[in-house]
Amino acid sequence: MRLPDRRTLRGPAAVRGAALFTGADTSVAILPAPPGTGILVRTGGNDAPATVGHLSDHPVHPAFARLKPRCTSIRVADRSVATVEHALSALAGLGVTDAILVCNGPELPIADGSAAPFVDAILEAGLADAGGPIEPVRLTRPVAIADADAAITAEPFEGIDFAYELDYGPRSPIPAGAASWHGDHDDYRQRIAPARTFSTLEEAEKMKALGLFARFTPADLLAVGPDGPVDNAWRFRDEPARHKLLDLIGDLALLGRPLHARVRARRTGHAHTHALCRAILEQANA
Repeated sequence: MRLPDRRTLRGPAAVRGAALFTGADTSVAILPAPPGTGILVRTGGNDAPATVGHLSDHPVHPAFARLKPRCTSIRVADRSVATVEHALSALAGLGVTDAILVCNGPELPIADGSAAPFVDAILEAGLADAGGPIEPVRLTRPVAIADADAAITAEPFEGIDFAYELDYGPRSPIPAGAASWHGDHDDYRQRIAPARTFSTLEEAEKMKALGLFARFTPADLLAVGPDGPVDNAWRFRDEPARHKLLDLIGDLALLGRPLHARVRARRTGHAHTHALCRAILEQANA
């Protein structure tokens, strides 16, 4: 199978707005980078690779000292940059292998809760070849991570075959669904990038009581009640499953190179994919 080509941006791209968890006014500039750079996160004059080896466990908000993390954060020297997964997903979905994310603040802007604003900014800046092919990460045997009723597996496969199954049970207001991606950049842009992050209305109200989401209403981001989105509407019937796939693509980018594998995830979150990335790299380095 033909190797994927390295790709960067023709010029700088930028996304600005409020951060989801801290509520800060923040921005990120996405800059072209030389071949072999990979994806770097820059803040405070320091750089760090956007890889699983540089994940930060610093809570983006004091509430997360008691809750499971709800985002992916990168450690850059003595700082942490949170909520990078949508930008990483946009870069991976468009095949960008070399770029620098210059972050102004502790967290990337959430925008509309999807990867579409990042995709739009990158495409407006333009894409450029970046020095020939890149060797993907490949597996020699299956890898699996399981926790209660959540599971994620990766199996050897020549190409990209990622799928996510979402089903929180018959009492959940979040509709069950499934979504898949096979590496096509236009398909990512049209079907996956616009899918927004979501929560149940009950979860959103609990988070607000802890001081989170202070700058947002259900009209800004999807809060799902018994009758569907509150003051909002689905972009896709299976939008929650598509967004979970979007997050999966962004977190798998933490491998540092494109993953060629068959990946199946069910009811998983960021921590499961982080663990899968670690296990894949352990196999590759064995």
